[in-house]
Amino acid sequence: MAAYLDNSATTKPCREAVEAVRAMLEENYGNPSSLHGLGIEAAKTVIKARQSIATALDCEKEEIFFTSGGTEANNLAIFGAAYANKRKGNRIVTTAIEHESVMQSMDELEKEGFEIVRLAPDKQGNISLSELAEAINEKTILVSMMYINNEVGSILPVDKIKKLVARAGAPAIIHTDCVQAFGKTEVKPKKLGADLVTITAHKIHGPKGCGALYVKKGVRILPRTFGGEQEKKLRPGTEASPLIAGFGAAVEALPDLKEQRTAIKELNSYAKSELSKIDGVVFNSGENASPYVINIYVPSFMRSQTVVQELSANYGIYVSNGSACAKGKRSHVLTAMKLSDEIIDKSIRISFSRFSTKAEIDELCAALTDIIKKHPKV
Repeated sequence: MAAYLDNSATTKPCREAVEAVRAMLEENYGNPSSLHGLGIEAAKTVIKARQSIATALDCEKEEIFFTSGGTEANNLAIFGAAYANKRKGNRIVTTAIEHESVMQSMDELEKEGFEIVRLAPDKQGNISLSELAEAINEKTILVSMMYINNEVGSILPVDKIKKLVARAGAPAIIHTDCVQAFGKTEVKPKKLGADLVTITAHKIHGPKGCGALYVKKGVRILPRTFGGEQEKKLRPGTEASPLIAGFGAAVEALPDLKEQRTAIKELNSYAKSELSKIDGVVFNSGENASPYVINIYVPSFMRSQTVVQELSANYGIYVSNGSACAKGKRSHVLTAMKLSDEIIDKSIRISFSRFSTKAEIDELCAALTDIIKKHPKV
């Protein structure tokens, strides 16, 4: 029996999402921008999905803009906000543990002359509120901070940013990457005080290749692509209507988030209890981290990438050694947390979804025990 515990990388599409995609590919395949009957029917499905997502976020459907995923949404938010606001200042505040799509966007803006302040985390991946407050000044035009870290699950103080921006008298637009939060905990942009919010389908049992950016009404950002009227010209191009339909269906299929979180917390506690029985295992995720993510050090002579491959090839267990977008590179998150080289090089991420089970945890623990016994730390 396979044990899939890499849900922060992607989730298995739910039955509702698969059926919605199939129907759009085989039956309702018109171009949503076409004015004939088939196009109008496709457009209705896109509108329905947009409304489903807006309802989940407690916003208006006109504030939802579809993209090809979280990476594009993050790029659109960051470059769009920076360029729209650059006459008001040049300071941008972010953290050193953001997703690669944010990190690399910031690197590019820094090359263009923007001042990028990257806040460092503590050893559990938490960001200091006092350091955040100190970093935001009257020249800050953008604050971009993820809600939940994708590697260690730390929860960042995104709901405090708006007050700090107001206190500093900054003209800053507030962007929050909620890819690891949406569908797992409450994400309401108005409550968070966010102007821009990134979400994506494949983290909530929807299809890959479809995400969305919430843009608060009245907030101006500049487009990154040109050539069409779709998405109010902010993200032109023929809508990926099958994927959008799947996204909407996945959102509608979400269970009660409080009940789901209770179940995941129970699973997380069970996993920590069982993992702690393995001699030498160290938890990198803090006690207050999201229950959907556990990052651990595996005391073996093998590096984490080899452990991941060993678990997959010989035990049918799927975990990761960090963000899938990093393609196996050394974790910049654990590095920023100033953990030892030994821990950075030999840590894996275990991540859950609502379909994860205790049986999968049992399989993982048995396999790790076996691996450590066969390949002990030298």
